[in-house]
Amino acid sequence: MIGRYDNRIGRWRTPLHIRGTPIVSVMIGSMLSALAPVIAQTPLMPPFGLMLFVAWRLLRTDVWPLWIGAPLGLFDDLMSGQPLGSAVFLWTVVLLALDFESQRHFWRDYWHGWFMAVGAIAFTLAGGWLFVRLAGNGGPILQILPQLAYSVGLFPFVVRICAMLDRWRLP
Repeated sequence: MIGRYDNRIGRWRTPLHIRGTPIVSVMIGSMLSALAPVIAQTPLMPPFGLMLFVAWRLLRTDVWPLWIGAPLGLFDDLMSGQPLGSAVFLWTVVLLALDFESQRHFWRDYWHGWFMAVGAIAFTLAGGWLFVRLAGNGGPILQILPQLAYSVGLFPFVVRICAMLDRWRLP
């Protein structure tokens, strides 16, 4: 009888496979938001790269070193067209805040993680709006509310995707 987990027992994974899966998934998420064929006057697409970044951090606290927000944020800036350095700064601040919070609270449940993700996503979207506004473009901050609502609603789905990828990447 072939069990459910027989094909997973004893499989070999390279360190590149184990460490590269979260990075590649965040990069694909950043490209998905940028390359989707959606034309809109206001931002509607959720920041999938950021959502995957936060979901991986909440799912596995040891997957990201503290410096990883800078290169992944730079890639997201290049893909999304935001002012260069905005996501670098904002993603690094989010990662530091989540690290500080995880040192304070050792156990958290689903709702606590979702609340932390909503706060991180709202902070990053508002900070991105501020960077665009300081660059001389953009409209009122109310324009990011639909994007924030979509992000909050889709975050549990993104966490499920990260959990499936995590089961696939680990031996």
